[in-house]
Amino acid sequence: MQNDTVRNPVHYAGCGIECKDALASMMGPCSGLMTPLIAYWWGCAFKYLWRWPLKGGLEDLEKCRECLGNLIECAKGGVE
Repeated sequence: MQNDTVRNPVHYAGCGIECKDALASMMGPCSGLMTPLIAYWWGCAFKYLWRWPLKGGLEDLEKCRECLGNLIECAKGGVE
C-alpha cells in the first residue's frame, strides 16, 4: 500500500482503523456537551497520542501533553 500523505497517511492508519474514524466515534456522542475549544484540545491530544509511535515519537507525546494541559485548563474554565 502506497503512503498517500494527504488522504491516508500511514501514521494515521493505526491497526486498520483510521484515526479520523476513531476520533469521530469517540467524540460524536459528546457533540454539544462541551465548548468548541474543549473539543479542539481533546481532538488534538487524541491525534498526537494516536500517531506518536509512527510519526513524531517523543515529540508527539510532548505535543499531546501540551494539548492535555490546555484541555484541562479549558475544562476548569480557565480559558474561553
